[in-house]
Amino acid sequence: MQILIIGSGGREHALAWKCAQDINVKNVYVAPGNAGTALECKVKNVPIEPSNQQLLLDFCNTRGIDLVIIGPEAPLVEGLADFLGAQGVPTFGPSQHAAQLEGSKTFAKEFFAKYHIPTAAFVTCHNLESAKQYLTTAKMPIVVKADGLAAGKGVIICNNYEEAEAACVDIFEARAFGDAGNKVVIEEFLTGEEASFIAVVSGNSIIPLATSQDHKAVGDNDEGLNTGGMGAYSPAPIITDSLHQKVMEQVMLPTMTGLINEGAPYLGFLYAGLMIENGQIKVLEFNCRFGDPETQPIMMRLQSSLVELCLAAINNKLDSHHISWSPQHACGVVLAAKGYPQDYQKGHPVKIADIQNHGTKLFHAGTTEEKGIIKTNGGRVFCMTALGENLATARKNAYNAISTVDFDGMFYRSDIGAKGLKND
Repeated sequence: MQILIIGSGGREHALAWKCAQDINVKNVYVAPGNAGTALECKVKNVPIEPSNQQLLLDFCNTRGIDLVIIGPEAPLVEGLADFLGAQGVPTFGPSQHAAQLEGSKTFAKEFFAKYHIPTAAFVTCHNLESAKQYLTTAKMPIVVKADGLAAGKGVIICNNYEEAEAACVDIFEARAFGDAGNKVVIEEFLTGEEASFIAVVSGNSIIPLATSQDHKAVGDNDEGLNTGGMGAYSPAPIITDSLHQKVMEQVMLPTMTGLINEGAPYLGFLYAGLMIENGQIKVLEFNCRFGDPETQPIMMRLQSSLVELCLAAINNKLDSHHISWSPQHACGVVLAAKGYPQDYQKGHPVKIADIQNHGTKLFHAGTTEEKGIIKTNGGRVFCMTALGENLATARKNAYNAISTVDFDGMFYRSDIGAKGLKND
């Protein structure tokens, strides 16, 4: 089989690494990939950007691609799955319509309200004046969100009116997030603990994946700006059996059936970011793809074939498909560039030593290779991910392995997984 992965981050490295383990897979191509994907056995990078739909189709036809897995959200929101699927290319990823769950926060919040999915109270503002007027009577703290895609950075938690007004000015006037800020969603601030619930959905069939927990804030103790994610671990003890059932009944199944009612049945990874407090759940956001960095620890624990899972979903055979998981825990720690999630430098050479511990894997995210030298090429540069018989051991293995990587300005959180130890 010939597989094509779309994207260039840590998520795509993990997906490619997992697909390459399948004995039926001859080649895994990654467009455009990174320095890490190029080093994997059976994996090759392809210099095609995810936005170039025609070139991707031509490549699929030329190489006889049997399965395309779309990693990031932007090409899904741009309709890549529709485009390839219409040309007969087996493509794993939701339609452009369904991808609005992530592509537009207004669409998502209105969808939640229509199908009675628990979420924070909200209002959508189309200009700065209406936003400022609403804020004068809003309860603080409050959350201001750019409506469109903002690479995980368009969410601003504001403690008072001045901060909220500044956030709205930044979005509407300074255009901090470009066209993603043509509208803003202002919603109530939720307290509790976050967790990620990811499932594979195919029409009216759904298989939940292993639970996980992401760490969005840039600093220890969840302090500082929100990022695309500074680390994750799996499983997440906070998702008990009873809570798992509640998430399925109140969130995932209503979303699945709601999209069918909307004429946009879902195909792909469906990710619900949840806030949990006192056994109650509310949806913070939906993502129309696998989370990053949740993908890395979850792929480390997946024992069955990712390729067969995706094909079962495409071929409407998900109901009879079985997934097997390692009983081990996994923890991934993001190694980021100085200044992230704001301005950061690229192009720093990276030194990487061999990892001695079996069950530990360095996934590349923002890297490139120039004349045999690996260099930084993004804000989140790597995700050091490790298995362990329990979460404490997985954390220890991941943090111990960080010493094998070094680049100028490298930093990381020191408390990834600490919440899981508390809940275990």
